[in-house]
Amino acid sequence: MKRTGTSLPDEYVGLSDERVGERIRKKRSEYGSRLVLLAHHYQRKEIVQLSDFRGDSYGLSKRAFQQGSELIVFCGVHFMAESADVLTRDDQKVYLPNMAARCPMADMADVADVEVAWTGLRQILGPGAVLPVLYINSVVELKAFCGKEGGSVCTSSNARAAIEWGFKQGKRVLFLPDEHLGRNTGKRLGIPRDETVVWDPDQPLGGTEPGELKRARLILWKGHCHVHTWFSVEHVRAVRESFPSVRIVVHPECREEVVDLADASGSTEFIVNYIQSSPPGSIIAIGTEVNLVNRLALEHPDKRVFELSRSLCPNMFRINLKNLLWTLESLDESTLVRVAPELKPDARTALDRMLKISESKK
Repeated sequence: MKRTGTSLPDEYVGLSDERVGERIRKKRSEYGSRLVLLAHHYQRKEIVQLSDFRGDSYGLSKRAFQQGSELIVFCGVHFMAESADVLTRDDQKVYLPNMAARCPMADMADVADVEVAWTGLRQILGPGAVLPVLYINSVVELKAFCGKEGGSVCTSSNARAAIEWGFKQGKRVLFLPDEHLGRNTGKRLGIPRDETVVWDPDQPLGGTEPGELKRARLILWKGHCHVHTWFSVEHVRAVRESFPSVRIVVHPECREEVVDLADASGSTEFIVNYIQSSPPGSIIAIGTEVNLVNRLALEHPDKRVFELSRSLCPNMFRINLKNLLWTLESLDESTLVRVAPELKPDARTALDRMLKISESKK
């Protein structure tokens, strides 16, 4: 059966969730250990329940690297599946159940714009003065650029370690594409505000001045995650007013002023562990994607867990039981993720550095 775009064939549209679940379990049983199903924490609960492994971007990157399975079905967004394809062997295949599941933040750092910025920085600061540190929420072409230029990929779990690694090389760091994760991480490292600048790709020289760039240690690309920039100071204040004993934990992709008012901030995995380790009776508001918040509330009925404000990632939500079933029953070219062979070596270098930096911190 030939696929056209992301539309489901008629035979799948009318299926009940119960019937879809039965067919998914049957198909997975047929594949046995040949197939592994990975699910990001932000996936729907019914997808997570069917997965072999759940995790954040870093955790799932490691899982993809460690897997011996011939077939990897990645329930996340496109950049995650691309990273898995880079990290796995040539004889392994990575599938994404809905190719429209992309990341808007990843598309905020266009390769051509980054190359223009890189040329400008070299002209002002000199060759070798800046090292790129690339958030994993980025296209594979940028990962290859990062590897070629001596930089490293990072996730929200190890952004601090990656930026510190860059500074240890005696370099300034260009952090992209998420301005807020970069700013919050730099603040935790004690980098003064006047040593941090934002590069706006829509402005000449990024909207900066040569003197600013020469003073800067951390140069932040102007990009953001709409899921996390949704949260505001007003949300924090309203929750504290309603629940005086509440603890608030947020993702570091949130705006600086929200992170400053929260009780804790950390990666998706950090948030999961924060809830797990909190004592019974705790009241906790979470500033991250609502599917994860809802699942944590269900998994910890002895605690009151709720969203700081409701924020859904529509791209993660594009993956559902029906297109997962369709993928498992066809495993055809339309959901096969293939990174261009010429990009893989440099992208792999940048991703390998990320894994090594994290392991060295343990």
